[in-house]
Amino acid sequence: MTPDKKVKILATLGPATRSIEEVRDLVDQGVNLFRLNFSHGEHADHAQRFAWIREVERQLNRPIGILMDLQGPKLRVGRLAEGKVQLKRGQTLRLDLDPTPGDSTRVNLPHPEIIDALQPGMSLLVDDGRLRLTVITKHADAIDARVVAGGELSDRKGVNVPEAVLELSPLTEKDRRDLAFGLELGVDWVALSFVQRPQDIHEARELIGGRAFLMAKIEKPSAVQHLREIARLSDAIMVARGDLGVEVPAENVRRIQRNIVRTCRQLGRPVVVATQMLESMRFSPAPTRAEVTDVANAVAEGADALMLSAETASGDYPLEAVSMMSKIIRQVESGPDFQAQLDVNRPNAEATLPDAISCAIRRISGILPIAVLVNYTESGRSSLRASRERPSTPILSLTPNLATARKLTVAWGVYSVIDARMHDMEQVCLNALELARAQGMAGTGDTVLITAGVPLGQSGTTNSLRIETLN
Repeated sequence: MTPDKKVKILATLGPATRSIEEVRDLVDQGVNLFRLNFSHGEHADHAQRFAWIREVERQLNRPIGILMDLQGPKLRVGRLAEGKVQLKRGQTLRLDLDPTPGDSTRVNLPHPEIIDALQPGMSLLVDDGRLRLTVITKHADAIDARVVAGGELSDRKGVNVPEAVLELSPLTEKDRRDLAFGLELGVDWVALSFVQRPQDIHEARELIGGRAFLMAKIEKPSAVQHLREIARLSDAIMVARGDLGVEVPAENVRRIQRNIVRTCRQLGRPVVVATQMLESMRFSPAPTRAEVTDVANAVAEGADALMLSAETASGDYPLEAVSMMSKIIRQVESGPDFQAQLDVNRPNAEATLPDAISCAIRRISGILPIAVLVNYTESGRSSLRASRERPSTPILSLTPNLATARKLTVAWGVYSVIDARMHDMEQVCLNALELARAQGMAGTGDTVLITAGVPLGQSGTTNSLRIETLN
């Protein structure tokens, strides 16, 4: 395992991948962890893909993370008598709780929580923002809205309410069934959709019960407002640019993305940038120049991982998409100003022993020709703090816990090996040097940094740093 990139790749599995061999090919091209999207597919489909990933993990003897992505509430208009209508700019449209099929003057909105939350002057977006309405009047069971941007409205189109916080749990009954199934399978990460407030994280935590790590998806304006607290309560964050790009002005997405990445780095939370990164590669073997720049910018900003969605789930060129993303990541990371840019945006350290050690690692790796940092960790916390510093050297995380190793597949620059041999500090150093050589990360004469906590085996006690030369 010779890591050739620090930014990780999260790839969505779907019908485009049909065998264990194809999963292994994706890993060989650079995938570090996989996403199972529970908005699509049956439980049997996800169970099959889960089994393939675990078998590839066994074959390669390398931890591979698995993230289940919950669908969350899907807000939609009801049905129309003729299947579709044409809405004209300036006309009035009533949205109500009446389930009767609608027409060009009214349509069913089977979500009383939306009607309760909306106020005159607020916006309502339909069909990914293609249709835009402004609320004129609110009634007990309906709203009247003016069409600001018209067009065709058809059955069951999605609704976004960017300016209101809905009294709605992010976990539907479907999500709860899916979550129970995924946890029984043994997923490593759960991505929570439709997060609006910090209390949404508490609700999900109670259901997960420590059986998986929690990644909050930032896709609602209210979540952006509560970003820091949501990030503190989560294990990782996803910049879910799909709904986010609908609910905020398009010109604000880049600024919000940068702020999320910066905030997560300050807090030491891994952050994934997702949605439409190489969208054109669903149907083309080559990306657009704009997509290449988008991926490169996310790498330069300091994201921990980048996600491929439809490109690998249902696209015609999943392997090429992963290969292209890997090439872009490696190209940016090998640039002469990449490390300097990360150092400029370096977060302030906290007054703790692990942070003091992590800062020392970054400084030492900038002074000495360090081949690899070897970090012994139980929970993964010290490896995440080291990753937060974005050192120039790769991080080899040695842990006795497979769950920790799989968790760290999303973390910048961290590659994990399972090793339970932690008896004393001298033995730790010998093991570290042995494994650094075995993994192809260091050779004879190379300098290796080793960190661990004494007493050994206690989580959160990283307090020792050794510099050793491999003989």
